[in-house]
Amino acid sequence: MSASVPASASVPTPARPAGTPTSAELLDFARRAAADADLVASLPLDPQGRTWVRLKGPRGSEAWLIGWPPGTGTGWHDHAESVGAFTTAAGTLKENSLAARLPTDGWKTLELTEGVDRERKLATGQGRAFGRNHVHEVLNESPTEHAVSVHAYYPPLPQIRRYSRTGAVLRLEHVERPEDWQ
Repeated sequence: MSASVPASASVPTPARPAGTPTSAELLDFARRAAADADLVASLPLDPQGRTWVRLKGPRGSEAWLIGWPPGTGTGWHDHAESVGAFTTAAGTLKENSLAARLPTDGWKTLELTEGVDRERKLATGQGRAFGRNHVHEVLNESPTEHAVSVHAYYPPLPQIRRYSRTGAVLRLEHVERPEDWQ
């Protein structure tokens, strides 16, 4: 199935249950964890691939401390129904994202309209929060320096949808579940 999604497309967002962390609270947690020099220094860094350590997030959220070797990235993905946030603890990360709500199910290929691409650089101490179904990729573009970041999600990630992108065409490639990351 193929569809076209304008930048102004809107999909209703379900109400957040009382007592669950907001994306702003997750960002506050990520900022505090990223500022913890001992925590950041405890992460083993590998020159060949990303490394990570699971953290205890606030009020049942899932959190990760992630090391990014030079030139690595996530590829295009989303976090399904989870809200989230991340903060750069060391180095600089680049986030490419889409400023459009995508349909959540029933499609394999979308043609994106002009004006949906967003790019931001997040240096040490900078972070951002995002809502459900946020499609992005995160990159360490440095040719020589590792980057480290803290990520938090609520609810804990039920799945990650992975996409490929060629120009304006976004294609759903596969869905990962938590057991794939253990």
